[in-house]
Order: sequence, then C-alpha cells, then structure tokens
Amino acid sequence: MPQELLDRNEIEAALAQLPGWALSSDGKSIRCQFKFASFVQAFGWMSQVALMAEKLNHHPDWSNSYRRVQVSLSTLDSGGVTALDTKLARQMTALAAL
Repeated sequence: MPQELLDRNEIEAALAQLPGWALSSDGKSIRCQFKFASFVQAFGWMSQVALMAEKLNHHPDWSNSYRRVQVSLSTLDSGGVTALDTKLARQMTALAAL
C-alpha cells in the first residue's frame, strides 16, 4: 500500500529540521550532498545507511564520488515525498554527524 504524500507545508517543516536538505525543483524528492573527510568515511557511512534503509525497506537514490555522496529520497510507489523519506533523511543526517 503506498505511503501518503506529504504536502508542501509538511515537507518544508521537515526540511527546517534537516540541515543541508532541500526540495527538488519538481517537488517530488528531497536532496542532500554529504561531504566526508575521506573516501573510506563516505563508503563506511553508505554501508551503514544501506543497513538502515534495508530495515525500512526504503532505498535511497544516491551516488558517490570520492568523499562526497549525493542523495535523493522519494517514495516511488507514492510518486513523491512521504514520511518514510523524512525519516530516512533524519537517520542519514544523524549518522553523518557522528
């Protein structure tokens, strides 16, 4: 069953609590770029996020270039941003701060 889409006000309220995250120009995903001290740290973070994402059964669209990781979150079967996206974004942000 698809997750309920968040409205623009709900997304903006969530983003206010997520430093570095922004709504995409089409309004259908939230995005962030994470920067780490090294490739090893970036890859280690991605590995930990992969385990969290698997538990949520919600997987990011992301790419890694050396010490940077670009992330886009959207709930595909709902066609936009849901609470699942903001939950994973909070977890990713908290893990990156460690």
